[in-house]
Parts: sequence; structure tokens; C-alpha cells
Amino acid sequence: MADKDVEEKKIVINKKAVHFGAGNIGRGFVAEFLHKSGYEVVFCDVLDSVINDLQQKKSYKVIQVGAEGNTVSTIEDYRAINSKTNEADVINEITTADVVTCSVGPNVLKFIAPVIAKGIDARPNEATPIAVIACENAIGATDTLANYIKHEDNTPGHRLEDHHERARFANSAIDRIVPEQPIDEVTKKPLLDVKLEKFSEWIVDETPFKDHQRPPIGGIQWKPDLFPFIERKLFTVNTGHAAAAYHGYFHKKTTVYDAMQDPEIVNEVRRALSETSTLIIGKHGIETEEQKEYVEKIIVRISNPHLEDKVERVGRAPLRKLSRKERFIAPAAELAEEGKDFQALLDAAEMAFRFQNVENDAESVELAKIMAGNSPEEVVEKVCGLTSKDKIFPHVVEVVKKVQADA
Repeated sequence: MADKDVEEKKIVINKKAVHFGAGNIGRGFVAEFLHKSGYEVVFCDVLDSVINDLQQKKSYKVIQVGAEGNTVSTIEDYRAINSKTNEADVINEITTADVVTCSVGPNVLKFIAPVIAKGIDARPNEATPIAVIACENAIGATDTLANYIKHEDNTPGHRLEDHHERARFANSAIDRIVPEQPIDEVTKKPLLDVKLEKFSEWIVDETPFKDHQRPPIGGIQWKPDLFPFIERKLFTVNTGHAAAAYHGYFHKKTTVYDAMQDPEIVNEVRRALSETSTLIIGKHGIETEEQKEYVEKIIVRISNPHLEDKVERVGRAPLRKLSRKERFIAPAAELAEEGKDFQALLDAAEMAFRFQNVENDAESVELAKIMAGNSPEEVVEKVCGLTSKDKIFPHVVEVVKKVQADA
């Protein structure tokens, strides 16, 4: 089937959104939702090359790929600001924006908080409060960003009492697989166009907006209790995707698609998702059949042959992915406390511990140093944030011992 342009009519731009992080998720996922909903998107980033490209070009394409063919959307009516060199301009944009979003990575939230705080502080109280929504692969990312914004270093204490009149903070859960992008053969730089899967999900907590109109963003699912959806996504999509990548890396597969052609790896992924499903069903009351269908959908998605995602790219940042609140350790620790099976999650974590000294991944290099210079107990404490009080602690220690012995 040939590519087709889904935008049949001109979109009327009558709102403004400031988005931090002009990477593939920002341009290809968040900006597409915002643009189609009539927002002028103001990209803010510290990467000169991306900002320069956005400033020089009037549009770029979002290409959604699937077995039934590709769909192409054109994104325009945007601007771009280098937030490293033009902080004052970013502040001014926030003072008159309707929405602030970000997709910068959980570890970068603390660095964008000061400029957002200044922009919020400059907003008049009589204006509609700006909606702040962090679009990160982390539980409670907007809460984390809000805490940084409201810290005394960024917002004076006397300005917190009526802070809610200027800004509302809503947690969200995003779900869309964005593979490694092609490189321009001439410039050897990534293209502005973004290729991603057709499936997308953006769920946002509606409770901060009960006494104010929710920001009109088409495609968002508004929920009164976001936590079950965040955990279901993190412990199914992220757990499954990472498990496939780490097992694939260990078995010398090139891409996640290649890994998912190996019945042994598919079985490992299914075992891990069976364990997380046990947790999700019991903890959040999600129907067994519903979760089973969700898992099957995820298996199909990460097996998409049109998303050529290298195992090294999906597995990057192993320190974060092995941390206490992340996709392996968090569900495994809860299952251990309940006396339920967590062996498959432990096996996936073992593969993540073996993801060391991978080219272009600083965390994998740091992981190798930590593994070489610390006792197993110290590794588990430093990397996973676990203590001897956690039932899972000795089990993870044994995994680390095994990996260290093999090294």
C-alpha cells in the first residue's frame, strides 16, 4: 500500500504549547498530537543541530509504519528556541502558552525545571493555569518535575500559596515505539522526519483540571486514576521490550525483531510478562482476559518487522532500567514480598547486568565499573536501590555474583 497523507484539511492554529525536548518522541509523538489539535508548538532544546534544523525548515513528516502500509502526517506551524542560549525567550513563551510538555528523559527534568518555574511565576493569576504534562517513561514524572519547579531554589516560598492559580500539573503515561532513525547520507545527521509505529497511547490524569477546562488535546485519554495505567504500561511494554533487547543482545541478535524470531527469547519475554501480569491483575483489578489481550498486543508490536530497532539502542541506559522503580526490579520486588514467582524477571535483570561496555552508551560503561569495583551486595544497593530488608535482595545478589564470576 502506498504512503498517504492523512491531513486532508488545513489545521487552524489557535493555541500554543511549549515542548522541551526536540528528539524523536517530542517531534514524532507529542508534537503530532498537539499540532493536530490546533497548537503552535514551540520546541526548546539545548542541541544546536536539531534546533538549527527546525529553525531552517518549515515542516517535517511523521511516518507511521505498519504491516498494512505507511501513513504520513506533515507537521508545520512550529518554532524552535535554543534553551541553552535563549532562556529569556523560553520564559516569555511560557508566560503566554496554554500547555508545557516535555520528553527529555527522567534524569533531565531537574535541568528544565528552573526555566519553567520562571515562566510560570511570570504568568498572571487571572489567566487560565498553564497545563504542565511530562511525557516520560517513568512513574509520576510530572510530580517529579513539579517538585523541582516548586523547590525553593526555583520558586520563592511566598509564591507557592497561589501557585495553583498559575499552573496545574498532570501525570501522564505515553506509549509508542520509536525506533532508531535513518541518517541523512549527505550530512550524516539524523533527519527531522520521524518514523514510528502506528499504535499510540497518551493517558493523562484528569483530576488537576476538575475546576478548570482540560487542555483540548485530541487523542488523549483522560483518567481519574492514572497509576494503574502507568504501571500496566511500564511493566508490560517497557518490561517486554527491554527483556527482548537484553536477551537478544546476550544471544548476539542485531535487532529486537531478530530477537523475537527466536522461540527461546520469545519464551523469556512471555515468562516475564506472565509474572508482571500476575502483579497487575492482583494489584489493580484489571480483568485477566483484558491483560492477556494487552500482552498479546505488545508481543505483536515489539515483533514489528517495520521497526528496525537495534538491541543496543533499546537496551541503553541499563543503570536506570535496573533501578528500584523500573521495569524489572520494581515488579519483581513486589512479587517477592507477596511470595509469588519472579524468576523470569530476575533472568531478564541478569541479562541487563551483562549489558556492559556497549558502544555509545555511557551507563553500560559505568555499570561495568560498578560491577568490577564492588561486592555483589554493594552492586545491588547502588544499582538497584535494594537493601537487605527487601525479600528479593539475596536473589539479586546471587545474580550479580554469577555475572561477576563469568566476567
